[in-house]
Amino acid sequence: MVQTKTRLWLVFAAVTTLFWGVWGALIELPEKAGFPATLGYAVWALTMVPCAVVALWIVQWKCERDLRSILLGSAVGILGAGGQLILFEALRSGPAYLVFPIVSLYPVVTVLLSLWLLKERAPLRAWVGIGLALPAMVLLSWQPPSSSAAPAAVWLPLALLVFASWGVQAYIMKFSNGVMRAESIFFYMTASAVALIPIALLMTDFSKPIQWGWRGPWLAAAIQVLNSIGALCLVYAFRYGKAIIVAPLTALAPVLTIALSLILYRVIPNHILVVGMVMASYAIYLMSK
Repeated sequence: MVQTKTRLWLVFAAVTTLFWGVWGALIELPEKAGFPATLGYAVWALTMVPCAVVALWIVQWKCERDLRSILLGSAVGILGAGGQLILFEALRSGPAYLVFPIVSLYPVVTVLLSLWLLKERAPLRAWVGIGLALPAMVLLSWQPPSSSAAPAAVWLPLALLVFASWGVQAYIMKFSNGVMRAESIFFYMTASAVALIPIALLMTDFSKPIQWGWRGPWLAAAIQVLNSIGALCLVYAFRYGKAIIVAPLTALAPVLTIALSLILYRVIPNHILVVGMVMASYAIYLMSK
């Protein structure tokens, strides 16, 4: 029984990685059909609601309402959802082939904070996995260069802000699991994400044609719910597992995204992505043993 409980982190982390990997492979479909990513954010925030309802049902609607719990849960939500909105802005002016690798390294922040403040430790095997995972994230996030990028002074601070926000978010998520229910954390994450929907609407260019049919918001909802379920499982993964392992492991979802993209879009990966996939796969093996 004890062994089963200690491995729960791996089950939830695997579900998060699986769902986020599939989500990553499909998320561009609504946008290509004419449904903006900013509206996709609004849809995602709304798909968090039924997941939050299920989470609260599990604990019989017992949600912590003390000030500390509200602040911690809201911090997790604002850092995550706010980081997503900032990422949209960074990608408007910055090159994706530089923005994504910078942002993808956010587990570095989580690992350092967990080592320093939570005093987490891991066996040598897991450290080798973490060491392979970090460069693998950069390689898996690489995209071909574009000449239409704005000066780094415009987009780099935004990319670094997302990097820091998501890294701190994961740390607070782990810390919060020690003082409050995971279900309460997710409830406040959901509330924060929904509260930021007006900002996403303000960032949307409604002067351009928008796909309002089934290939727009409805398809986006079907895909974004994978993200929401993955986020809920991530909270549980941090409850049972060490942040220094969970954060890098779940950040390797692009391995599955690339594999599915090969099947769905018949895209041949370049040598950089292949190396990243090999490193990431071995890192997953080491960290999950």
